[in-house]
Amino acid sequence: MELAHSLLLNEEAYNQLGEVQKAEFIFEWLRYLEKLLLATSRNDVKEKQKTLVEQLLSLLNNSPGPPTRKLLAKNLAILYSIGDTFSVYEAIDKCNDLIRSKDDSPSYLPTKLAAVVCLGSLYKKLGRILGNTFTDTVGNILKAVKSAESQGRYEIMLSLQNILNGLGAAAAPCHRDVYKAARSCLTDRSMAVRCAAAKCLLELQNEAIFMWSTDLDSVATLCFKSFEGSNYDVRISVSKLLGTILAKAVTSKHPGTAASRQSIRRVSLEEVLELLGTGFLRGSSGFLRASGDMLKGTSSVSRDVRVGVTQAYVVFVSTLGGAWLEKNFAAFLSHILSLVSQSHPKATQTQIDAVCCRRCVSFILRTTIGGLLGEKAQLAVVKDICQAIWKLKKVMDVAASQHMLVCALQELGNLIHNLGTTAAPLLQDSSTGLLDSILSVTLHPSISVRLAAAWCLHCIAVALPSYLTPLLDRCLERLTGHKSSPEAVTGFSFAVAALLGAVKHCPLGIPHGKGKIIMTLAEDLLCSAAQNSRLSAQRTQAGWLLIAALMTLGPAVVSHHLARVLLLWKCVFPASPKDLETEKSRGDSFTWQVTLEGRAGALCAIKSFVSHCGDLLTEEVIQRLLPPLPCAVDLLTQLSSILKMYGNPLKTPSAVYRQRLYELLILLPPETYEGNLCAILKELAADLTAPDIQVSASTFLLPPLCHQDDLLILSPLLQETDHRFIEEQLLLGNGVACGSLEYDPYLIYEKDVEGDSVPKPLPPALSVISSAAKLFGVVCAHVGETQRLPILEQLLGSIKHTKGARQQVVQLHVVSSVSSFLKYVALSKGCLGPEEMKRFALTLVTGALESTNPLLRCAAAEAWARLAQVLDDGAFTAGLAQVSFDKLKSARDVVTRTGHSLALGSLHRYLGGISSSQHLNSCIGILYTLAQDSTSPDVQTWALHSLSLIIDSAGPLYYVHVEPTLSLIIMLLLNVPPTHAEVHQSLGRCLNALITTLGPELQGNSTSISTLRASCLLGCAVMQDNPDCLVQAQAISCLQQLHMFAPRHVNLSSLVSCLCVNLYSPYLLLRRAVLACLRQLVQREAAEVSEHAVMLAKDSREELTPDANIREVGLEGALLILLDKETDERLCHDIKETLNYMLTSMAVEKLSLWLKLCKDILAASADCTAITCVDTMQEEEGDKGDDASVLTTRHDEKSHPFTNPRWATRVFAAECVCRIINQCENASSAHFDIALAQEMKKKDSRNDFLVLHLADLIRMAFMAATDHSDQLRLSGLEMLLVVIRRFATVPEPEFPGHVILEQYQANVGAALRPAFTSETPPDVTAKACQVCSAWIASGVVSDLNDLRRVHQLLVSSLTKIQAGKEALSHLYNESASTMEILAVLKAWAEVYIIAVQRHKNHRQPLKTTSCLEDSIRNGSCSSDGLLDLVYADLGTLSRLWLAALQDFALLTLPSEFASQLPAEGGAFYTAETSENAKLQYYNSWALILHATALWLTSTGFVVADPDEGASDLSRPVTPTSMCQGSSSGATIKSPEDVYTDRFHLILGISVEFLCSLRSDATMESITACLYALQALLDVPWPRSKIGSDQDLGIELLNVLHRVILTRESPSIQLASLEVVRQIICAAQEHVKEKRRSAEVDDGAAEKETLPEFGEGKDTGGLVPGKSLVFATLELCVCILVRQLPELNPKLTGSPGVKARKPQMLSEDGSRLVSAALVILSELPAVCSPEGSISILPTILYLTIGVLRETAVKLPGGQLSSTVAASLQALKGILSSPMARAEKSHTAWTDLLRSALTTVLDFWDPVDETHQELDEVSLLTAITVFILSTSPEVTTIPCLQKRCIDKFKATLEIKDPMVQIKTYQLLHSIFQYPNPAVSYPYIYSLASCIMEKLQEIDKRKPENTAELQIFQEGIKVLETLVTVAEEHHRSQLVACLLPILISFLLDENALGSATSIMRNLHDFALQNLMQIGPQYSSVFKSLVTSSPALKARLEAAIKGNQESVKVKIPTSKYTKSPGKNSSIQLKTSFL
Repeated sequence: MELAHSLLLNEEAYNQLGEVQKAEFIFEWLRYLEKLLLATSRNDVKEKQKTLVEQLLSLLNNSPGPPTRKLLAKNLAILYSIGDTFSVYEAIDKCNDLIRSKDDSPSYLPTKLAAVVCLGSLYKKLGRILGNTFTDTVGNILKAVKSAESQGRYEIMLSLQNILNGLGAAAAPCHRDVYKAARSCLTDRSMAVRCAAAKCLLELQNEAIFMWSTDLDSVATLCFKSFEGSNYDVRISVSKLLGTILAKAVTSKHPGTAASRQSIRRVSLEEVLELLGTGFLRGSSGFLRASGDMLKGTSSVSRDVRVGVTQAYVVFVSTLGGAWLEKNFAAFLSHILSLVSQSHPKATQTQIDAVCCRRCVSFILRTTIGGLLGEKAQLAVVKDICQAIWKLKKVMDVAASQHMLVCALQELGNLIHNLGTTAAPLLQDSSTGLLDSILSVTLHPSISVRLAAAWCLHCIAVALPSYLTPLLDRCLERLTGHKSSPEAVTGFSFAVAALLGAVKHCPLGIPHGKGKIIMTLAEDLLCSAAQNSRLSAQRTQAGWLLIAALMTLGPAVVSHHLARVLLLWKCVFPASPKDLETEKSRGDSFTWQVTLEGRAGALCAIKSFVSHCGDLLTEEVIQRLLPPLPCAVDLLTQLSSILKMYGNPLKTPSAVYRQRLYELLILLPPETYEGNLCAILKELAADLTAPDIQVSASTFLLPPLCHQDDLLILSPLLQETDHRFIEEQLLLGNGVACGSLEYDPYLIYEKDVEGDSVPKPLPPALSVISSAAKLFGVVCAHVGETQRLPILEQLLGSIKHTKGARQQVVQLHVVSSVSSFLKYVALSKGCLGPEEMKRFALTLVTGALESTNPLLRCAAAEAWARLAQVLDDGAFTAGLAQVSFDKLKSARDVVTRTGHSLALGSLHRYLGGISSSQHLNSCIGILYTLAQDSTSPDVQTWALHSLSLIIDSAGPLYYVHVEPTLSLIIMLLLNVPPTHAEVHQSLGRCLNALITTLGPELQGNSTSISTLRASCLLGCAVMQDNPDCLVQAQAISCLQQLHMFAPRHVNLSSLVSCLCVNLYSPYLLLRRAVLACLRQLVQREAAEVSEHAVMLAKDSREELTPDANIREVGLEGALLILLDKETDERLCHDIKETLNYMLTSMAVEKLSLWLKLCKDILAASADCTAITCVDTMQEEEGDKGDDASVLTTRHDEKSHPFTNPRWATRVFAAECVCRIINQCENASSAHFDIALAQEMKKKDSRNDFLVLHLADLIRMAFMAATDHSDQLRLSGLEMLLVVIRRFATVPEPEFPGHVILEQYQANVGAALRPAFTSETPPDVTAKACQVCSAWIASGVVSDLNDLRRVHQLLVSSLTKIQAGKEALSHLYNESASTMEILAVLKAWAEVYIIAVQRHKNHRQPLKTTSCLEDSIRNGSCSSDGLLDLVYADLGTLSRLWLAALQDFALLTLPSEFASQLPAEGGAFYTAETSENAKLQYYNSWALILHATALWLTSTGFVVADPDEGASDLSRPVTPTSMCQGSSSGATIKSPEDVYTDRFHLILGISVEFLCSLRSDATMESITACLYALQALLDVPWPRSKIGSDQDLGIELLNVLHRVILTRESPSIQLASLEVVRQIICAAQEHVKEKRRSAEVDDGAAEKETLPEFGEGKDTGGLVPGKSLVFATLELCVCILVRQLPELNPKLTGSPGVKARKPQMLSEDGSRLVSAALVILSELPAVCSPEGSISILPTILYLTIGVLRETAVKLPGGQLSSTVAASLQALKGILSSPMARAEKSHTAWTDLLRSALTTVLDFWDPVDETHQELDEVSLLTAITVFILSTSPEVTTIPCLQKRCIDKFKATLEIKDPMVQIKTYQLLHSIFQYPNPAVSYPYIYSLASCIMEKLQEIDKRKPENTAELQIFQEGIKVLETLVTVAEEHHRSQLVACLLPILISFLLDENALGSATSIMRNLHDFALQNLMQIGPQYSSVFKSLVTSSPALKARLEAAIKGNQESVKVKIPTSKYTKSPGKNSSIQLKTSFL
């Protein structure tokens, strides 16, 4: 293939190839040439032009295939447009000659067609340059049309379209001729020719004025004719033509020049609509030529014409646009509705026609209003429709208005459903009277109108949940009030049922009590049905309908009414067969109608119960459900005889009864009706073969039984399209009605399968068949095998005995039921039964495989494979395949060949690669042959589809066949005419399957793989150029597969351009393919895709559709625009996913673009009113109005890419903003740091940071939060919350001490305020509370007066909820008010927690009240300000918090305690809604718990305030006791009991939660819970409770241990450790207290007799599980070993594990280790002396272990935090009183000595390890031992000597920092008061130090480190002086003074000295000044004895005084120069 990549055709390579490869080679060359020509310079092209033209023209004679001729023509045109044009006329002449040729042989046809295509392409590209030749060319082409066959006519029409396009107005002379030719082609028998003609005429009407003026009527009639017998593509093309021409006729401005004097009349809108209306109502029979049957009133318009005209209406309005529609809506609406009015009896003469016409009208309204108008315009439309309904209601003639009303009501419902809560103002507007009009129509005499009104109410309730309960109340009230009117009973019962169906769409629900009212009313209706015969049918139906609808509310509601429902169910059927007999003999036609209605209703109610309340189906309930079933079946068997007696009136009721029973039986497990299986089976067989069924209903029976993939290929009508809603009627065939609600009113409460449109049940006669076929499969599989046979015989017989059309119908029913049986048996792994069964099934299926109905063949092929699957016998399967082989070899008819080829594919699908490869080979061989049968496209389609199934299922076995298959596919792709799109679709499926089979191997580089890959890409390219959209969709999905397996080989830019071009395609499946592909591409390379799209938009001129505004808004914007227009759910989901992937990978780089897109979408909708309100509010509050001006400035009104986006799109945009903020958070800190962001922006202006867009973020959040749409308000509040949380701490660089968000406080307040109004739904208020608390807690606003605004909102909501669950709104379910109450309490809890934390952080002495008042008056915020704000409400809050916690505790009890729960529920939930309430409590309990614990802590468990005294909280807070004081006289507990209850409540909730942490437990809950425990244990009283109850302490420790094990988060582990520490403190306090009281009691007694307190008692044993200390040790070891695994003795003790270097832990790790060490050091105090001996080794081991493992050398001699902690812990342990206690003293001394030895051993490496230990850390540890233990530990000679050696050794180390530290440590040892300890060190080390100092003295210090060493050394000597005995002192001073004096400088030297020398001078002088007076005698004698010293001293003092005069004294600086760098060890451990 690479050889094809050259400018000229490589003829040498070409000639060596075979036929198929030649075609491929040529195509590849032409593809390459097209790109190359555009990229080559003009001169190069001109050089080669002659040769190139010759090569291209010579290809014309090579009979090129369709894709090749198209490319060839394109290249010729490009070549001439770039190069010279003089030889173009020769090319044109050559083409014309080829067309004139008389050769009509099929082999010559491709050449002629290629010539036609070339002409079209040349004229299109070169246009008027060829102006003078076009008349001949067009004449020649038009002549050719007359004799051409369909392919020729198709290509000629497209070529003419191109010629017209290129020439424009210049082609005027030929317009009439072209028009004539195209007219005849528009009604051609080939559909493809009709499409091409429509395209040609569409091009023609651009210039040919006569088409939309004088000839308008005839064009319209022609189009109507063209619709007859059309397919979907023709309807799309022709409706586009007709709609465009009519739109042009209405809008055209006629040129008034003299040239067009023949007056062209202006066409009015009325005339155009009348024209379309005529087509809709009378079809193509024209206006005047009404044929005879038309006059007789028998002809009905064919459905395809009506559907075509419907689409033309839509095109007409879409072309004129949304603004036009808004202006002319009233006229348009009245015209459209008039199409179904009685003035046109044709349209509605039969029910079937009426339903179909209504569908069309609904479609027109839905597509135009829903697709073209923004929300504002839609609101206006709602008003218009309301007025229309009022007018129609007044029409007296029911028949005249009923269908118009149905259409109007359905559209009204759909509109409001889509508008959502934005429609709220409409319903509040009394002038529209919307609800009144709908409710009044509910009484209309026509049942379809009543149902439509009910459905409309359903839509309103789903859109506006706040109207659900009031509407329900109104309907129930009217139903109760008008029980005597039949219309009211049915109308309002429909309405109630529809409203109940809406509840599942409204998360906030309806009050629980409504269920009871409805149940009572239903019982009442059923009981009173018999009282009045005029109403009995209606009341019976209404009663059961209400019960059935009630079941959809789910188990929580139904469980309360179940007993009554079951009783009614039992009573509705006769108790025994005898009673049934008596009934039969007694009744008449009317009573039977009512009885059947009632029983059908009861069956429906039970079906509804089984499907909606599965949880209630316990064994017991099933037993109560079963008894009436046998009776119901008995009645089924009697129905036929009853029908014979009473005739026709019972026909529909009995069909409905059957259908209901079958539906119920399908849902129930077959075991429940075992006894009746045979009876049911017989009835089913009778139903399926009943003699009176005339209609073939294959289109709804068979699809479920066929495989989804087969349907798509083999039945184009079943494909999903945007017009599915109207196309469905064509699918069903003329005799069958479309679905409509009046056929089964019981569906009104069910959710529609297809999303949100009205449910569309089929007529009972049809739906009974589909239920019967489905049930037949189940029942037949469960009867005995012997009973199956006779039934199958009977069914087969019935097919044989019928004739003609009836036979087809019966065959269809029988095959579908047997298929359903085989499918059921196959899926449930059953068996078929006796041998005979096999034969019967085979006969049946073989017959169907050769049926003329393609769907039946499809179902039969599926059944064929299922039969083989059930038998699972290799020989049988092989036999089946053989049968198909034989048939395919011999048969010549299309039917047999298609059926059996699919049968082979199905066999493979269900049985894999049919084991033997020989089978596979023969299958493939036969299918290859069939695939090349060009005489029948159908055979090709089915054979190729079957081949694709085989490729899919054969897997790796297929590898050998890949190459031949691929070349077959390519050959067909290059040769099959484009008119056979279905063949191309099958080819696409095959190619896709092949690519999947090859899989990742496609990445390979071998020649064979490269060739395969090139062929695959070539195939995709051919399919991309195919005119059929579904083939293009296949191409895209093939490329998507290729991109997945071999991404490097797919040209991304051309793929992306193909996707962008088709992004707005009118074909749904193509759009789906585009998005599925895009979604995959952006996961891997979003940035590249986005760039390619923008590049393409900039380069291309006309290719992109006008909608896709990629140039301005990028691919992201185009997708958002598409999302706004798109209605298909799957597509919308894909668009959102794609955008999310793009956002994740690119939002940070393209920040401005994304924010601008989101802002445009959100701002496009914001009304001016919503925004300006902020401004006024600010003026009132006297603030500067500047920051709100951000919000009030409107956009300059430039054209906006997003016109009126819908609320769903705006919600998505708001969610995107939150995601963008999250992405930025992971990106760079500059996004949240304004100073850094501005600095980086200065460096590079392309940098972009989120913080710079803060004003926009706030503005977007504000717009969203104050919108009409509730969902958008929720998203806006969420956005505000995210912004507050992320930006709360960002400082404002211009005003230090302030944060950047502070300037937006007015906006935040304004955004929150509307959420607290009374009519706001609870979920919005709940969210707003969360934002309020976050805002207050964020600390952005420091001024109390400013905070008050938001605080006031919380106060108002607190007041609202104080009244408890009773007082809140009754619009929603009780759980909604629970949600609101808990949200408010949680918000307050958060504020209180923050207030307490701030108060702690600024702990100041308590203020007096006057000071407090001052601070409030001045508005300055003290740290207590916030706490004071909360304090006012704390009494109420604490009461409510405790009540909520009590509720939560009750709700979390296991189910076995359910009986103990209060019957009426808790404080904030009702018993019935407890399940829903649990979730709300789960979301908020943790913070409430923390706040309550803090409050209890703050009161110290002593309540001082009498308001909330013990009486109020001693008993559980029930709703009654919540608001009335203590008057209800419950027993009053003592305060102690109250505290204990509260303590256990908090402890219990915490332990229960922490014990069983669910996987979804949030971090927030766990930390809040731990903080609550910490707060609790901060106060003495709870500590004493824990301390005194050891089991409780151990329990808590075990729980905390588990938390630490299961949660990795350091913050949680630290919080847990803090609680552990507090528990140990509590235990210590308890032990101390016991010891103290024992000493007080036995004061006089001997000390020895005191009992031992603390763990370990007298023995020292600790029992695991019973010991607090043991549990703590376990927990600490767990923490330490997790951070430092080397501490585990098992690990380090095992051979082969080398001790490692010490290591630095992470910051978190260090904190955890330090916390654990603190706890360890506290443990000995909890033990008795004996106990302490048991644990001491462990504690010492761990503490010293941490020291060893983390003693890392740090710069500057610092100690790591863990070392510091271990030294601190060591100090705590060593100084423990236990070390001194009599009983433990000796043991402790031994253990401590061992510990010291261990530390000393660290120095002496055993095997060269641990060289890296930090000497300072170890030395400090030794010092801690020396100073903190009793002398006998360290004074034993061997240890003491080793310690001294260590000090000596360390003094020798060169590192100055080590020396400094050593001096400091010695300094502290020398000062130790006990001479026994300090003297040995002084003796050994003093002389060493002295020498060192003298050495420095000689050298003079050179840097600050040496200076510091010297200073520290001097300090040590000074200490020695003070410690020394009198008589040695003088010698020491004598040593010290010379050294000091030697550093003094005289005034001259002082000026020139270095800073170090000067510092030294100052230091020496200062010390001398201090020592001199202290030891004056020695000083004097020394100075006098050495005159040199004296002179030096005097000079220095004099010089110093001089310098003091000159400058401020530096004494501050000189005091301790080394201070800042040394760590103060004295304070920390020594």
